[in-house]
Amino acid sequence: MKQLKVFAAALLFAGTATQAQNADQPWAVTVGVNALDGGRSSVATDFPDRFGQYFQTDNWSILPSASVLNVSRYLGANVSFGVTGSVNKMKKVVMSADSSTIDGLFNGQRTMAGADLMYYGVDGQFRYSIGGLLGTKWFDPSVHVGGGYTFLGKASSGNVNGGLGLTLWFSENIGLNLSSTYKHQLEDEGVLRAQNVSVPTHLQHTAGVTFRFGGKDTDNDGILDKYDECPEVAGLKQFNGCPDTDADGVVDHLDECPNVFGEPQFNGCPDTDGDGIADNQDACIDEPGLPEFNGCPDTDNDGVTDAQDECPDEAGPKENNGCPWPDSDEDGVIDRMDECPEVAGPASNKGCPEVKEEHIKQLNDYGKTILFNTGKSTFQEKTYTVLDNMASVMNQFPNAKFAIEGHTDNTGTDKINDPLSNDRANAVRNYLISKGISANRLTAEGFGSKRPIDDNKTAEGRANNRRTEIKLIK
Repeated sequence: MKQLKVFAAALLFAGTATQAQNADQPWAVTVGVNALDGGRSSVATDFPDRFGQYFQTDNWSILPSASVLNVSRYLGANVSFGVTGSVNKMKKVVMSADSSTIDGLFNGQRTMAGADLMYYGVDGQFRYSIGGLLGTKWFDPSVHVGGGYTFLGKASSGNVNGGLGLTLWFSENIGLNLSSTYKHQLEDEGVLRAQNVSVPTHLQHTAGVTFRFGGKDTDNDGILDKYDECPEVAGLKQFNGCPDTDADGVVDHLDECPNVFGEPQFNGCPDTDGDGIADNQDACIDEPGLPEFNGCPDTDNDGVTDAQDECPDEAGPKENNGCPWPDSDEDGVIDRMDECPEVAGPASNKGCPEVKEEHIKQLNDYGKTILFNTGKSTFQEKTYTVLDNMASVMNQFPNAKFAIEGHTDNTGTDKINDPLSNDRANAVRNYLISKGISANRLTAEGFGSKRPIDDNKTAEGRANNRRTEIKLIK
């Protein structure tokens, strides 16, 4: 018997589990009330009879205050383990009489005796959750076994116990617990002697509110850290504890625009202009555009976005800010490449009109009629009209360059003729420059009598040799 007392006392340090816990919420506390079925079980002859009239409450003793406290810890595999302390006052004791009783012989008959005995119990129990097997979250039946120690009046006794329980969970952390425990007392004598009784074998029923806790939830979002993909930021259950600030269905840590409602296909960003380019990558969020221009439009398809295109409706090169190069003379050669932008000419001549053979012949015909004063490089009066005509022809070809050559007959010496021919050539050049021909388009050189085109022996030949020739510089 002594060994049984030691065993029962050892269980006091273990614990009782009258409510469901799990690995997520490993700790539980139950506060409630208990009812004692006053020892009827101890006088039944057969074990099954000890549970007869289970729901008859006439023999129950209930203390009208919180009278049960349980603390338990989940161990794993649907098993929990804890400690229960209870207090009550036993008002009724069912017993059988013998010759030693205070009231004499009762011939083995059972009777109800009044009592006023304080009851204290400390029990340790292992509990197995059947709800864990069923996979239900709110309905949790269970079985439990254990042992403990009971004090009744001046008597005390160790016990072994077992029973059934049911917890109805209202939420993740709060539930209603109901249980019944059969406590077989190891020193039950079933007698009453001058209000001094041995502790009878009895049933104890409890009802209480269970609070389970212990799961870590750093961000207090109701999702335990072990299941929370964002344990330090409060979030939503449907996103495994991660937040979705803009409520667009894309969690913040995957949302490229976490504060603006967007579309999943754009990683949570909106596409305001509907061009298929998310606003965070769209340089023109209010105008539909093209991916290659970061969402900006190019109306004339010239490769210059409208925002940078000075001529958005007319195609033009980027170098000219999206505008077409001007072609003032409409010769097909743009002005910036046209050396004669105001005079039409072929591209082969850089947009300038081409000097043809007949034009050179015309200039040389004019050159033959240029008359100088004898021995001088000054012009005779009627020559100015000829020079003006020459300038008019040259002005038709703004980019053409001409060489002006002065020639004399062989009258006189080279010492005289060479500088004279050179001065006369430059006199023609200077006059043409004064009429608007660019200086860099004209060269002048005198050759004296070195390049005759006729016989100097005749007056007519010498007249032909005294000439001003125009040649095209190519």
